Amino acid sequence: MARTRRRVAYRKRYQNKLSMFLVTFVVMLMVVVVAIRSAGIRQKIEVKEAYAKQLDQQIEKEQKRTEEIEEFGKKVHTKGYYEEVAREKMGLVYEDEILFKEE
Repeated sequence: MARTRRRVAYRKRYQNKLSMFLVTFVVMLMVVVVAIRSAGIRQKIEVKEAYAKQLDQQIEKEQKRTEEIEEFGKKVHTKGYYEEVAREKMGLVYEDEILFKEE
Protein backbone atom coordinates (compact mmCIF):
# COMPACT_ATOMS: atom_id res chain seq x y z
CA MET A 1 0.00 0.00 0.00
CA ALA A 2 2.77 2.38 0.81
CA ARG A 3 4.28 1.70 -2.55
CA THR A 4 1.10 2.48 -4.45
CA ARG A 5 0.71 5.74 -2.56
CA ARG A 6 4.23 6.69 -3.52
CA ARG A 7 3.57 5.83 -7.15
CA VAL A 8 0.36 7.86 -7.18
CA ALA A 9 2.11 10.80 -5.50
CA TYR A 10 4.97 10.58 -8.03
CA ARG A 11 2.53 10.53 -10.95
CA LYS A 12 0.70 13.58 -9.58
CA ARG A 13 3.95 15.50 -9.17
CA TYR A 14 5.01 14.54 -12.68
CA GLN A 15 1.64 15.56 -14.10
CA ASN A 16 1.73 18.84 -12.18
CA LYS A 17 5.21 19.63 -13.51
CA LEU A 18 4.16 18.76 -17.05
CA SER A 19 1.00 20.85 -16.77
CA MET A 20 2.92 23.82 -15.41
CA PHE A 21 5.48 23.51 -18.20
CA LEU A 22 2.77 23.39 -20.87
CA VAL A 23 0.92 26.36 -19.38
CA THR A 24 4.17 28.34 -19.14
CA PHE A 25 5.07 27.42 -22.71
CA VAL A 26 1.68 28.55 -24.03
CA VAL A 27 1.87 31.83 -22.11
CA MET A 28 5.39 32.53 -23.40
CA LEU A 29 4.29 31.67 -26.92
CA MET A 30 1.41 34.13 -26.62
CA VAL A 31 3.78 36.83 -25.33
CA VAL A 32 6.08 36.30 -28.32
CA VAL A 33 3.18 36.44 -30.80
CA VAL A 34 1.81 39.62 -29.22
CA ALA A 35 5.27 41.23 -29.29
CA ILE A 36 5.72 40.41 -32.97
CA ARG A 37 2.25 41.68 -33.86
CA SER A 38 2.76 44.89 -31.89
CA ALA A 39 6.01 45.57 -33.76
CA GLY A 40 4.16 45.16 -37.06
CA ILE A 41 1.39 47.46 -35.89
CA ARG A 42 3.94 50.08 -34.81
CA GLN A 43 5.44 50.03 -38.29
CA LYS A 44 2.00 50.47 -39.85
CA ILE A 45 1.31 53.37 -37.50
CA GLU A 46 4.58 55.06 -38.51
CA VAL A 47 3.71 54.65 -42.19
CA LYS A 48 0.23 56.07 -41.64
CA GLU A 49 1.64 59.03 -39.68
CA ALA A 50 4.10 59.81 -42.47
CA TYR A 51 1.26 59.63 -45.00
CA ALA A 52 -0.86 61.93 -42.80
CA LYS A 53 2.00 64.46 -42.66
CA GLN A 54 2.31 64.32 -46.44
CA LEU A 55 -1.41 64.93 -46.81
CA ASP A 56 -1.23 67.86 -44.37
CA GLN A 57 1.52 69.41 -46.48
CA GLN A 58 -0.56 68.95 -49.62
CA ILE A 59 -3.53 70.57 -47.89
CA GLU A 60 -1.39 73.57 -46.92
CA LYS A 61 -0.11 73.92 -50.50
CA GLU A 62 -3.63 73.74 -51.88
CA GLN A 63 -4.85 76.34 -49.38
CA LYS A 64 -2.05 78.70 -50.43
CA ARG A 65 -2.90 78.06 -54.06
CA THR A 66 -6.56 78.79 -53.35
CA GLU A 67 -5.61 82.09 -51.74
CA GLU A 68 -3.46 82.98 -54.76
CA ILE A 69 -6.31 82.15 -57.13
CA GLU A 70 -8.72 84.29 -55.11
CA GLU A 71 -6.25 87.21 -55.17
CA PHE A 72 -5.79 86.78 -58.91
CA GLY A 73 -9.57 86.70 -59.34
CA LYS A 74 -9.84 90.01 -57.51
CA LYS A 75 -7.01 91.46 -59.61
CA VAL A 76 -8.63 90.34 -62.87
CA HIS A 77 -11.74 92.39 -62.19
CA THR A 78 -9.86 95.70 -61.94
CA LYS A 79 -9.58 98.34 -64.65
CA GLY A 80 -5.77 98.30 -64.44
CA TYR A 81 -5.64 94.61 -65.36
CA TYR A 82 -7.90 95.16 -68.34
CA GLU A 83 -5.64 97.96 -69.57
CA GLU A 84 -2.52 95.86 -69.03
CA VAL A 85 -3.90 92.94 -71.02
CA ALA A 86 -5.15 95.26 -73.77
CA ARG A 87 -1.70 96.87 -74.06
CA GLU A 88 0.17 93.55 -74.16
CA LYS A 89 -2.15 91.49 -76.35
CA MET A 90 -4.01 94.02 -78.47
CA GLY A 91 -1.61 96.97 -78.62
CA LEU A 92 -3.78 99.51 -76.80
CA VAL A 93 -2.50 103.09 -77.19
CA TYR A 94 -4.08 106.26 -75.84
CA GLU A 95 -4.51 109.25 -78.13
CA ASP A 96 -1.93 111.44 -76.39
CA GLU A 97 0.76 108.71 -76.11
CA ILE A 98 3.89 108.69 -78.21
CA LEU A 99 5.31 105.28 -79.13
CA PHE A 100 8.93 104.60 -79.87
CA LYS A 101 9.65 101.61 -82.03
CA GLU A 102 13.00 100.01 -82.61
CA GLU A 103 14.21 99.79 -86.17
